[in-house]
Amino acid sequence: MRFIKKLLLCISVMTPGLAGAQAAERLGLGDKEYAAVRPEPALRHYEAVIALEPKHYEALYKASRSEIDLGEVETDKDRRNQFYRKGEAYARRAVAVQPDSADGHFHLARALGRTALSLGPRDRVKYGAAVRDEAMAALRIDAKHPGALHVMGVWNAEIMRLNGFTRFVARNFLGGKVFDTASWKEAVRYLEAAVAVEPWRIVHRIDLADIYMNIGDTTKAKAQLEQIVKL
Repeated sequence: MRFIKKLLLCISVMTPGLAGAQAAERLGLGDKEYAAVRPEPALRHYEAVIALEPKHYEALYKASRSEIDLGEVETDKDRRNQFYRKGEAYARRAVAVQPDSADGHFHLARALGRTALSLGPRDRVKYGAAVRDEAMAALRIDAKHPGALHVMGVWNAEIMRLNGFTRFVARNFLGGKVFDTASWKEAVRYLEAAVAVEPWRIVHRIDLADIYMNIGDTTKAKAQLEQIVKL
């Protein structure tokens, strides 16, 4: 009996360390798959980490990232929405674990933005406000977070692309008063900041070039497109 008690004690002491080592290994494998642009096996590794450590912040926000990546290439609407909902759930868990870390807020903003695309006008306005809230929360923590800068740039641009009547209805009847803060100037400012932080990331430059075209600055748009070709 004494031997069994000692054995159980040893197991209870060793298990957390073993679980931590396994979690670190699976997280590293997930990161390798992500770098190789294989979101599905990356997600399996991140979910294995979460199974071992349900409050593992890094695994949670990276699982959210992979769910959204899978949703972006999914052609079936129901499956796509399921990916986005799961991505949102993982991001919310990450924010709950570490509310003072920017990545969780950014991935929640990203998930909410994707989910909003499948909703009706009223719910889309509500989600639009939530996207801004989460992106701004990330930027308050890390003013140079490239993902959050990108989200805010695109958010401003998408609001400005709405026609005046739609913006009026959203502001006055659907609770979207925050839309009054949107402007082309802010869209440019945020996307230029994202490019400054990550000049090698093509997606920043694509959306910035698109915004330059919207405001009629073809010279700057062309400069971004030339940089994209070089990259």
